[in-house]
Amino acid sequence: MNELCYVYAVTHPFDGPLAADLRGVADTRPYVLHHGDLVAVVSAVSADDFNEIPLRAHLEELDWLTETAHAHQAVIAALTSLSCPLPLRLATVCRDEDGVRRLLDSGHDRFVRTLERLDGRVEWGVKVYAETPEPAAASPAPAPASTGRDYLRRRLQERRADEGIWERADTVSRRLHEKLSRHAEAERLHRPQRAQLSGAAGHNVLNAAYLVPREESAVFVESLDELRPHEPGIRVELTGPWAPYSFTGEVGER
Repeated sequence: MNELCYVYAVTHPFDGPLAADLRGVADTRPYVLHHGDLVAVVSAVSADDFNEIPLRAHLEELDWLTETAHAHQAVIAALTSLSCPLPLRLATVCRDEDGVRRLLDSGHDRFVRTLERLDGRVEWGVKVYAETPEPAAASPAPAPASTGRDYLRRRLQERRADEGIWERADTVSRRLHEKLSRHAEAERLHRPQRAQLSGAAGHNVLNAAYLVPREESAVFVESLDELRPHEPGIRVELTGPWAPYSFTGEVGER
């Protein structure tokens, strides 16, 4: 079988082996490739799936993309317990191990600078959602609209209620981002996620990432808990700590 090298991350050499039961994309076994003062974590994948043309088709398949992203993240998460990895973009693939070495050589200075900048830091994600409150179970169902005008009036009222929640969620988001940024070394505002892709309920208003020194993570989380709003229709979600995906810069050429 013709194989390629899938590259998960670049990091400094680290002590300790990868977990024996760790599986990567396409259920492959990740391993460490040493080159100079850097290492890459890679696994052998089939060219039938990861060569340029089939890969382009796979990236349009939501189920395949989701499964691959989860496997990629699982490897990065395992690495985070051993080192401070520099995650590469999903589906970074080289022709062979020599291609991985060329990648490490061509990006060496940039990789080293980024690893030094990110050393000892983790990423926390904060999302704010605006949700239309569910009607109470005891509330009677609204009577059917008797005319087209009644229907349009009811829809306008519902739309205004939704917009009111979105406006409050936007206000909460701005306040949270301003104050959480004070506890972070850097922050990134990502494009809000569409519910069709994320599967999360509600309208995503804030999708932010924060770079925080690992030892200050508890303070960051406590600050969010103190700022978290307690009002219907607004949900705040915290994720992490992650490897600092959002702060790596553009790395990982094919």
